[in-house]
Amino acid sequence: MPNEFKRLETMLIHAGEPEPRIEGAVNVPIFQSATFEYAGGGRYQDMKYIRLSNTPNHIALHRRLAAIEHGEAALVSASGMATISSTLFAILSAGDHLLVQDNLYGGTHDLLTRDFSGFGLSYDFIDADDPCSWERQLRPTTKAIYVETISNPLMQVGDLKAVPPFAKSHGLISIIDNTFATPVNCTPLDWGFDLSLHSATKYLNGHSDIVAGAVIGSTQWIEKINLKLMHLGGSLDPHACFLLDRGMKTLALRMRYHNESALRIARFLEEHPRVARVHYPGLESHPRHERARELFAGCGGMLSFELKGGLSAAESMMRRLRLPIIAPSLGGVETLITRPALTSHSGLSAEDRRKLGISDALIRLSVGIEATEDLIEDLAQALD
Repeated sequence: MPNEFKRLETMLIHAGEPEPRIEGAVNVPIFQSATFEYAGGGRYQDMKYIRLSNTPNHIALHRRLAAIEHGEAALVSASGMATISSTLFAILSAGDHLLVQDNLYGGTHDLLTRDFSGFGLSYDFIDADDPCSWERQLRPTTKAIYVETISNPLMQVGDLKAVPPFAKSHGLISIIDNTFATPVNCTPLDWGFDLSLHSATKYLNGHSDIVAGAVIGSTQWIEKINLKLMHLGGSLDPHACFLLDRGMKTLALRMRYHNESALRIARFLEEHPRVARVHYPGLESHPRHERARELFAGCGGMLSFELKGGLSAAESMMRRLRLPIIAPSLGGVETLITRPALTSHSGLSAEDRRKLGISDALIRLSVGIEATEDLIEDLAQALD
């Protein structure tokens, strides 16, 4: 079997598979063993052990992830936050400084605002849409810059292609959270980013049945992050590796349907008289629609919106829905709906949310793969 494949759909099925197949198994079996017989090697991490993220299930998954995002190596972990924290702590040491996009996932925001100071780390929020302002916030101790492909929950699209050259000109590591776009719609390493991160709980797995994270980049950086992950203990168990590997095989099919369905739903909501505003970069009304068209093959399955009646209208509409499930998280085959003020961004103060434009009435919709017409009909009856 060839080691390289040209097209994403083929990579998702075949990249990283062991050669020869293990006992002829079409799928990589689940190696439910914490440890393995010693086979030599001069380093501790040469031993096979679940916490070292090097079991056969990990290895196959790492190869597939690296292939689909055009990286040298990859690493999975027990959650998206395990990946984010391990990556940042591998790059930054006490006294170091980070530039980070101001409108980002609430868990990442909480890590910075609540935990960084305890490790002697500092940060400054930047406007990802204004590269001219970034240099003013540099310090001699700045080591990295961190952004999101499509921001959570306002679906903003920063000037992403400006990040790698800025980072390189100032000796910084460039990091991007590519969860919302996925490698189907965007491959940031091709633009020059050093590291691409995912909450693999979401689209990569796609079935709302595991929690996992992933980071893709150079072999050098992945090895450093793995050393930190070993110490923090956030390894992914083999059964979850198997489920993530299985879910990824349908990623291209699912994402293209997510792209199409979310755009149709966003257009329906934008035209509805009870809807005040829709946030979706695929809409022509989005302030960075042209940039999104340039950067992405599709704009994903996430959108957010606000109703003219405010919080009471939002709560009433959500209670009337029949298909979308009121639940946190996103990226699964089922449609999920939530208010970020109560879930992903509940850790931010009301004042911080207000500054970022995240109102208590903001509704975030993760569009699944149900029939688009059924979802629109359900939204219509709930709104009306």
